[in-house]
Amino acid sequence: MTTAQERSDLLDQIGLNTQNKAALGQVLGTGTVGRATEEPDGRMKATIRIPPDELTWDPEILVMPHGGDIELELINDDLNTHCALLPSNGDRKFIWLVNHSRGRANLNLDGPGYYWFGSPTGNDEGRGLTGAIVVLGDAPPEARLDRPEQPRP
Repeated sequence: MTTAQERSDLLDQIGLNTQNKAALGQVLGTGTVGRATEEPDGRMKATIRIPPDELTWDPEILVMPHGGDIELELINDDLNTHCALLPSNGDRKFIWLVNHSRGRANLNLDGPGYYWFGSPTGNDEGRGLTGAIVVLGDAPPEARLDRPEQPRP
């Protein structure tokens, strides 16, 4: 087990923490983690950026405290054009992000779990422009399997 600083130093030494070294982009899970803010009405908001010359999302992992509606503001600070293909119940959302632009997406993620997003243009995902939205919580009783209680951590 390594500390966060040791992990950061190791990734720097190997060359996995920046673009165009050992990998063209960062490895998923080595970037920043952010939390969505909850409004009084229960909706959530968050901002996700593409920093210049990094081919990563910031934050790379966005945590929602529970399922529901979230408004994302996406900002492309990079000199290249990218896009965002985002998960949402019912239909995915696609936003084109030309260089130095921003866009908004309203998503509904009503169940707990991991939801992946990325930029499928120009092999951006293959170069590291992938991320995850983690929705905390437990499955509602009507969605649980009819089986004995399972141990909880």
